[in-house]
Amino acid sequence: MTDASLTATPPLDYNQVDPARAGVVLIQAMWAQAPRTTGPRGDFSWETGWLMGPERLAARYREIQEYVGWTDEDVELVREAAPHLRPHLPALVDDFYDAILRSSAARGVLTGGERQIERLRNSLHQWLEDLLAGVYDQEYVSRRWRVGQRHVEIGLDQVFTNLALARLRAGVCRILLEVGPPEGTADPEALISLNKLLDMDLAIIEDAYQAEHLARSQVAERLATLGQVAGGVAHELRNPLNVVKTSVYFLRHAKHLTPEKQEEHFHRIEKHVDLADRVITALSNFAKMPTPHMRPVSLEAAVADALDAYPTTPAVNVTCVTTGKAPWAMADPDQLRIVLGNLIRNACDAMPGGGPLRFEARQQENEVELKVSDEGTGIAPDVLSRVMEPLFSTKARGLGLGLSIARSILEKNRGGLVVASALGQGTTFTLRLMAAPDQDEIET
Repeated sequence: MTDASLTATPPLDYNQVDPARAGVVLIQAMWAQAPRTTGPRGDFSWETGWLMGPERLAARYREIQEYVGWTDEDVELVREAAPHLRPHLPALVDDFYDAILRSSAARGVLTGGERQIERLRNSLHQWLEDLLAGVYDQEYVSRRWRVGQRHVEIGLDQVFTNLALARLRAGVCRILLEVGPPEGTADPEALISLNKLLDMDLAIIEDAYQAEHLARSQVAERLATLGQVAGGVAHELRNPLNVVKTSVYFLRHAKHLTPEKQEEHFHRIEKHVDLADRVITALSNFAKMPTPHMRPVSLEAAVADALDAYPTTPAVNVTCVTTGKAPWAMADPDQLRIVLGNLIRNACDAMPGGGPLRFEARQQENEVELKVSDEGTGIAPDVLSRVMEPLFSTKARGLGLGLSIARSILEKNRGGLVVASALGQGTTFTLRLMAAPDQDEIET
């Protein structure tokens, strides 16, 4: 599937590009215009390349070949140039690693001493041999992909790969210019073909590097989130478990236990087991939020439905205001009710003595907006940015999942949730969703 949001640029004409700079121009154009396909779960496989198997990776390489105009003629030109380049490959390898060893940042990742450097020299020589062999099959692409992955593993900044490949490119071009083109082949044509080939290699290596780096970053983020959630779960479950443990100890060791005291402790145990179960249920619901069934929803009707499901106390004065025509949103009405229910409960908790609760809906072009405002205690500035984090709560007995669930639901419904608050003045939550088609076209 082509990403229509990418800026369209005219196809690159290699005949109008200086052969020595063809690589730079191509890479800039390729990354701006390369087609993107969706993976089995809808992930962009260009960015999430670690999901690619060898066959999909080979298919991606064929797309790149097609994009740069790689043909059998280019393969033949590389094969014809190969005999002129092979005698000079050792010198290219030496120059490559001499440049690396002169850079303290690049040299820092080489921790295996001379033996490692010698292995790497041999690997680079083989890489160049593969480059000139004229066989660009599935295994060839997989080997290139592994280069990018390996750079992430050893902690080599990808900029050094780009610079090193530029150095190899300059060396290859210089050699061909010095030794002369193969008989019957125009010099610029051989240079252009080799530049195409080097650029396709760089594209695959860069793709692998970015994919592997992103994958590792996501794993680290998941582990950090897991640690945060685990800490919150431990905190939320430890209190009821301590109560249960205390009551069990009392029941087992109390002397002259009366029926009333026994019943009191059984009730405490049952109450706190239910509390622990609610914690687990809330976490399970948060983790298993179903895919929304989106359809046109009247925000006025959604607010009325939520107030019916989550009624306020008589001390709370509810007002609903619509700016302009009544807005309709694309959303799952059942999930939207959960979001509004959480916001209604929060507003009522912030106004224990009652006060105004205001709903204000309006449409702005392709987006609808619903503000839910109270005049309660407000939220302190130092915690405002954290109120939608899982298991973070400003309430003494709060679990801290209501706003996290609300935000997660809205994001799954292709919307968002933002908050503004001032201590002693109140809080406003703003829901944003995609606008539904014109309401005159909606069957009500």
